[in-house]
Amino acid sequence: MNNPLIQPDPGLFIWTIVTFLVLLALLERIRKSLEDAERARQELERLQQESAKMMQQARIEAESIVTQTRADAERLREELKQKAKDEADKILRNAQQQIQLQTRQAIQQIRHEVADIAVLLASKLLERNIAKEDNARLIDDTLKQIEVTKQ
Repeated sequence: MNNPLIQPDPGLFIWTIVTFLVLLALLERIRKSLEDAERARQELERLQQESAKMMQQARIEAESIVTQTRADAERLREELKQKAKDEADKILRNAQQQIQLQTRQAIQQIRHEVADIAVLLASKLLERNIAKEDNARLIDDTLKQIEVTKQ
């Protein structure tokens, strides 16, 4: 009884070993490819996390810049507002000083005119020695004459 399954066949044995080694090499390459893919996936995940952190940091910095810009704009607005108020106060003070100066000058001028009128009246009274009614008429005439000359 010669059973072919029991008897060793050197050709079949060699082909079986060659097939086993080829399959072993293929499996090893598949395992290495899977490991490379896993490493690539982990690297991609790490890069995505790093990118998310960078985006978050960029958002924070952008918000900080916007906040700082708003604060600077508000400060500048307040400075300009204060400068405008100071300038308006200065103009108002100058106007008040001008008014006071002109008022003093007008009062001084009125005093001189009153003094001139008094001297004129006194001289006219001295020139004429007249009755009280004539004196009142003379004063009224003189005041009218002064008003006419001023106009």
